[in-house]
Amino acid sequence: NETTSKLIAAARRAFAQEGYAATSMEALCAEVGLTRGALYHHFGGKAGLLEAVVHQINDEIDAQLDAVWEAHPDPWAAFRASCLAYLALALEPEIQRIVLTEAPAVLGQRLRESDAHSSVDVLAEGLQQLMAAGRTRQADPQALARMLNGALIDAALWIASTEDPRRALAHAQQGFDLLLSGLASSQDGGSP
Repeated sequence: NETTSKLIAAARRAFAQEGYAATSMEALCAEVGLTRGALYHHFGGKAGLLEAVVHQINDEIDAQLDAVWEAHPDPWAAFRASCLAYLALALEPEIQRIVLTEAPAVLGQRLRESDAHSSVDVLAEGLQQLMAAGRTRQADPQALARMLNGALIDAALWIASTEDPRRALAHAQQGFDLLLSGLASSQDGGSP
């Protein structure tokens, strides 16, 4: 609805520019012409508003990664490119601040579990397709997806927090390629 959209948009700008702790809920509500009661009614408070912002950003990330996947007709290339694109998103200032810095600190495990579930499912589905096509070694796709998801998230957090994010991205992408080469089926000669 319009009220929640206004609050999410305003909070997203404020959290990206000022950070979660420095964002005043009074100023935010005044900016969009709503009361604090509307904020609490729709989101339960500031943390709930942050969670809604993170979900919106994650939906946008999913759409970007889907587009990367669709741009590659080869399933292995699509899987690899979408994983590497995820790492590259850690260079985006809004993602760095809101998703990779503020959200883990404020929302902790609650957010990680809800977002990881959908990411793991997407990775597992991709791995199942690759296994069915004989492009990767056979293993439990859910277990592999959880491990790859953990590696991607940890690398993204590292990229976002390092003094030289571009250098960290290059190292992370190189490392992730090395991990993926270990999944390649032997019929592909060890490299997909």
